[in-house]
Amino acid sequence: MPLADVIMNTIGVAIMDRAEFLAEHIELTRRFFLKAGVFGCAVSQMAVNVVADETASAAPKKHVKPDKGGVRSDPYFTPAEDFRDVSRGMPLPHSLPDDKKSEVGLTRETWRLEVISDPDNPAKIGRPLTKVDGTSLDFEALLKLGETHAVRFPKVMTCLNLGCPLGMGLWEGVPLREVIWLTKPREDLRRVFYYGYHNDDATQMFRSSLPIGRVLEDLFDLPPVILCYKLNGEWLNSERGGPVRVVVPEAYGFKSIKWLTHVVLTNLAHANDTYAEQNNDVDSPLKTFAATISVPKEVKPGEAITVSGYAQVGISGLSKVQVSMESNATERPKNDPYFTMAPWIDAELLPAPRQWGLLSNGGIPQQTHGFDAVGVPQNWPLRLTNAHWAAVMPGLPAGEYTFRCRTIDEQGHAQPMPRPFRKSGHAAIESIGILVAD
Repeated sequence: MPLADVIMNTIGVAIMDRAEFLAEHIELTRRFFLKAGVFGCAVSQMAVNVVADETASAAPKKHVKPDKGGVRSDPYFTPAEDFRDVSRGMPLPHSLPDDKKSEVGLTRETWRLEVISDPDNPAKIGRPLTKVDGTSLDFEALLKLGETHAVRFPKVMTCLNLGCPLGMGLWEGVPLREVIWLTKPREDLRRVFYYGYHNDDATQMFRSSLPIGRVLEDLFDLPPVILCYKLNGEWLNSERGGPVRVVVPEAYGFKSIKWLTHVVLTNLAHANDTYAEQNNDVDSPLKTFAATISVPKEVKPGEAITVSGYAQVGISGLSKVQVSMESNATERPKNDPYFTMAPWIDAELLPAPRQWGLLSNGGIPQQTHGFDAVGVPQNWPLRLTNAHWAAVMPGLPAGEYTFRCRTIDEQGHAQPMPRPFRKSGHAAIESIGILVAD
């Protein structure tokens, strides 16, 4: 039987219903475990553990389609319909009937963006863009800007208060600064805040903000903040925030406002994000952390233990993933809340996908941030995306154990440092019990 058929028969239908992220993970770890000589054991463990994993079950669904050779063609980027959705609104704006969407500007034909000065903390601008004056920006004008200024970049969309990704996308649009310059700003401009359609109900408004310096200048080789109109090469659909949303590369999802309608230029000196009212750190960029996808609940004594997972590559980058196994019979050191004294060993960071899926010919379009002219990542893993990891741990005597994983970022900080606080994003170290018994 062909190897691909063995994989599919072993993993089963339940895996086929998981997110494409899990499917990509299985393909990458398959190659790793083959090289490690534990393929059969690894696939069997993954078949059981990924299906049973509650975190994985919260991920979006996967539509698996075999290619002509019968081998699964699993995209690295999440199909738009498979993103996990945490939208706000009553009713959800993307659920409105088509005629209502057209009426309120949630179609490409009727979308209009107003860019104005904050009446309470005014910035001095020469030309506000308003519907009343007939100067608001429409979709055609945005695309016209895109002819010379469009950018695209990969980014994982993730929630500040959730530990699993909502989806990985290749986002495309026009830098927000290009639209701000249309207003001819002069002075007293310190921040930008922005919001989207909220059912014409002020109590439902969800607002985010950025310092003007971040909008006008891209520091540390970050992509620009964009007005996004494409996801994975297709027009941004309504559920993903279309026709136009903000995407802030290094930020959590609450900064990337959907159904954008207003950009406000302000002399306000501080953030005024809606999310701040819920005791969140609204200026915290993406953290680097590791999480598990496949860890066995029970193994036999002396049997090699195959483990795997993913890492969110935050603003501080990723140098390695480490794993540890400790006997529950051994007392842990006191005053070591972040497990710095655990017996950590390096896991294997898995390579970039061979095929990126979803995109034309399975390749990366030219002039994509982070990739060279032929679509090869300039560095791996890419910041602001996800990467996969795997490890084969030696067999153990009978007993109860605890497995953990963590990242080491490019500055040498071990997870959950340098920002261990929950309200600035998830970074807790997972602790998973494993039973070794006959």
